[in-house]
Amino acid sequence: MRYADDGRTPRTLPSSGRPAPREERVNEQRAGLLYGFAAYGLWGLFPLYWPLLEPSGAGEILAHRMVWSLAVVSVVLLVMRRWAWVPELLRQPRRLGLLAMAAAVISVNWGLYIWGVNSGHVVETSLGYFINPLVTIALGVLVLHERLRPAQWAAVGVGAAAVLVLTLGYGRLPWIALTLACSFATYGFIKKKVGMGGLESLAAETAIQFLPALGYLVFLGTRGETTFASHGAGHASLLAACGVVTAVPLVCFGAAAIRIPLSMLGLLQYLAPVFQFGLGLLWFHEEMPAERWAGFALVWLALALLTWDALRAARRGRIAVRDAAVVPDEAAPRGAVTG
Repeated sequence: MRYADDGRTPRTLPSSGRPAPREERVNEQRAGLLYGFAAYGLWGLFPLYWPLLEPSGAGEILAHRMVWSLAVVSVVLLVMRRWAWVPELLRQPRRLGLLAMAAAVISVNWGLYIWGVNSGHVVETSLGYFINPLVTIALGVLVLHERLRPAQWAAVGVGAAAVLVLTLGYGRLPWIALTLACSFATYGFIKKKVGMGGLESLAAETAIQFLPALGYLVFLGTRGETTFASHGAGHASLLAACGVVTAVPLVCFGAAAIRIPLSMLGLLQYLAPVFQFGLGLLWFHEEMPAERWAGFALVWLALALLTWDALRAARRGRIAVRDAAVVPDEAAPRGAVTG
């Protein structure tokens, strides 16, 4: 609140003694940061969880993740009484088709990530999420014909050079990283078209995944290859916990997204691959020869360019909005309250 006659900003609302709106915004942003750290921190620690589910294979773990995620998200939505969107969605075949595509793409992403972690490729899976912003930009150019700023072009060019260096370092194309990055970028693109909240979207996607996943688990059971009931209650509990492990970071992310600016959320997204990279290097002791270090250094340079450009663009946007919102003193009646 600003007084046009003297420019004072009160610390509390006059009538209620409550904190002024600015203080409330600061508290909201602080909470948003904590939620963001929790979301990306938990995603970054996923490589510690998937090995706990062995001897289950990646396919069985993926199927359990789909089944139990639907159960957990359904309970959350039931408690929150957020089911009004279901009848409306069922009357929108185009939206249902997009959700089916999103479910298929994220299934590839989830399955490959689980397999990559449990097969000793934690560092390469982290690379996939490091380069995801670059792939997202490339997708915007190719599909949406977006125009890039010079710094963005430079970042994409450095990222492409990084892939070449990493191909030499690995002795093969880093296909795990590229598939993870491309699938997640495609998933994000489809989700923008769908335009649903995180929990609602996850509920719809896992509902689509549910029958194939359950069918696969039944198939494993008939062949005597399921591990759910044959390795004790602890193992079964860990498999069932896949639903909670999937839902909790998403809830935290949703809480962060409505409290902090997108530019800040964009910076927080690097926490997950940083944690994954650190775990691959320090916990799982994966090899990192000089060529791979060089490739990762180029990726980080590209991300630094991208981040610098995004922050500069956000700052210019804030300045433009602030300048447009300025009310000249002569335009406001003396003693009036504005803002």
